[in-house]
Amino acid sequence: MKSLKHLNKYLWKYKWRLILGILFAASSNFFGIYVAILVRKATDFMTHAVADHYSFEVTAKELLEYGLLILGTTIISGFLMFLMRQAIIVMSRHIEYDLKNEIFSHYQSLDMAFYRRNNTGDLMNRISEDVSRVRMYIGPAIMYFASTLATIILVGGTMTGVNASLTFYVLLPLPILVLVIYFVSDLINKMSNGVQEQLSRLSTIAQESFSGIRVLKAYAREEAAENNFSNESGTYRKKYLGLTMTEALFSPFILLLIGLSTLITIYVGGKQAIDGNISYGNIVEFIIYVGKLTWPVASLGWVTSLVQRAAASQARINEFLDTKSQIIAPPNLPIGEELEGALEFRNVTFVYPDSGIKAIDDVSFNIPSGQSLAIIGKTGSGKSSVAALICRLYDVSSGQIRVDGKNLQEWDISFLRKQIGYVPQDTFLFSDTVENNIAFGIHSNTPNKTLVEKAAKDAGIEGEILRFQDKYKTMIGERGITLSGGQKQRIAIARAIIGSPRILIFDDCLSAVDTETEAEILANLRQVMKGRTTILISHRVSTVKDAAQIIALNNGKVEEQGTHQELMDKKGFYYELYQMQLTERSAKGEAKAL
Repeated sequence: MKSLKHLNKYLWKYKWRLILGILFAASSNFFGIYVAILVRKATDFMTHAVADHYSFEVTAKELLEYGLLILGTTIISGFLMFLMRQAIIVMSRHIEYDLKNEIFSHYQSLDMAFYRRNNTGDLMNRISEDVSRVRMYIGPAIMYFASTLATIILVGGTMTGVNASLTFYVLLPLPILVLVIYFVSDLINKMSNGVQEQLSRLSTIAQESFSGIRVLKAYAREEAAENNFSNESGTYRKKYLGLTMTEALFSPFILLLIGLSTLITIYVGGKQAIDGNISYGNIVEFIIYVGKLTWPVASLGWVTSLVQRAAASQARINEFLDTKSQIIAPPNLPIGEELEGALEFRNVTFVYPDSGIKAIDDVSFNIPSGQSLAIIGKTGSGKSSVAALICRLYDVSSGQIRVDGKNLQEWDISFLRKQIGYVPQDTFLFSDTVENNIAFGIHSNTPNKTLVEKAAKDAGIEGEILRFQDKYKTMIGERGITLSGGQKQRIAIARAIIGSPRILIFDDCLSAVDTETEAEILANLRQVMKGRTTILISHRVSTVKDAAQIIALNNGKVEEQGTHQELMDKKGFYYELYQMQLTERSAKGEAKAL
């Protein structure tokens, strides 16, 4: 139950709904008990009517009055039960809404290392399935527990007032029930944990299969993926059936104990009625009380199961909610109007926190405001890590990054990122229209059509968009699956430049276009890049050669630094890259000629 303490703040927030729900539960049970008292009085009246030979008219009139009273009391009890459900179940839906928003907001605040450690399926499962199980505790479990507690107190008190010894015998099986619940609940908790973990694995497999459907089909691996899903699904079924069987055996055992209480009522109560200690109406009354205890006490098993499942799910939720982002910004940082854009790396070293791989080793460079820097290197040389550090997706392991002369960590993160236009190497587009994907970069809910069209033109994608059937209103499939690699990259470029950021970072974003298209896009971007600090990251010399300054990275270290001509004159690492790419292009040209 410790894990469920996290929900106390929400229960306090909606305390009046909870209090009203409990009051309605108690009131509903009070009127429900009064029905049993009326039945007892009607039974005793019938006993006397038969014994004393009451007339038909008197008997019918009295029974009609009792019948109307019982009907009216039952209606009131039912209406109060309706109000109880409205109060507590509606409260649970409000808390479910708040909890999902809290989890989503926390997910948004976590750093990239967290997402490298955890898979998407598990994240989705905790915000959907686990929250749904927690809601069952907040709603039905609390509601039925309140109703059960009110029933036991009111019924137990009434029964004791009628006949204490008969009440003792009737309630004798209940301690056995308590012991069974105590031992079985722990087993249900463990099994429920296993079910949820397996469901997370199942969700992950499904999510990855659908996201990577293009690769699956390309390699004809549909059957293998189906078999893998079937095996994991079979494991989930096996675990869930085990949990269901445990609960299924639990409920009949509870009903058996309730049936035993009914038999004791009839046997012991019958003997006491014969001895004249109680009336025959009391036996009927006690049987109704046992019936009223049947569902509440039987529901204890179900409620226990709900609480155990909720505790297991909330523990999984808390595991992520207790995870703190490693990207920490001091509170109340000043927010400027606009950056100048001057960037400086001072002996920066960066090691990925989750893998321990050193991506950058003692790198230093300086970019004056409005100037351009190009970073070139082979795959795995640390180019993309530089971009991630500037956007503060990670923090440096040692050294310092300065923006406008101030440590990067002294800037408000949200303000800083709004001043940066970033096109990552792994282009991601949302399942939305082309227009909305481009307008995403201006932090507005209503796209500015003029800005969208200008950004598309500067990114060299306008002509292709206009050839789409719905033009800018064309829907893009999940992760941009309906577009080519080059189209996705250019839409991502348009998204980065539309907000007129002070710092532009293009991380190998032209790798999917040919050299001619690349030259056209770069020519368009030169106007956009004017007056803005720009970082061009690429493995192509043709992309970076016009930059004011070029850095050649190799194994995370600065191998060479200078202009294109300076690096060519050195005949070193950069020159070798140039010659290698020149040879590759020549070979491709010969192949085309053939």
